[in-house]
Amino acid sequence: MTTPTTPPKVLVVEDDESLRGAFERLLGLAGFASVAYGSAEELLAAGSAEDAACVVSDLRLPTLSGLDLLAALRARGSRVPLILITAYDEPGLAEKAKALGAAEYLVKPFHGTALLTAVRAAIEAGGAR
Repeated sequence: MTTPTTPPKVLVVEDDESLRGAFERLLGLAGFASVAYGSAEELLAAGSAEDAACVVSDLRLPTLSGLDLLAALRARGSRVPLILITAYDEPGLAEKAKALGAAEYLVKPFHGTALLTAVRAAIEAGGAR
């Protein structure tokens, strides 16, 4: 007898509403459950990172950046893999993000397959919940 499995939950933090929706649709079509937030503060206030398999966050957000979010999650003891995405790549930023514990760093625009590959790799490396 097969037992139903819960799809891995991926949290999306993106201030651009159209991109946020596109990421949710892409993740849903790939079999993930996703919950989207417009800011890092919204995700932190919701406290939902504890049961997430992965977080995908824009680097540039209105108040707290994606790097700030990563630091805040680590300060709370969360080891959830976090993938940073940005349209504003700067020299050394990818290395800084990785040094702070980001699972991956993607520069927009990127193909949806690149995001899905990064999410799957991050969940596998981080241990899906």
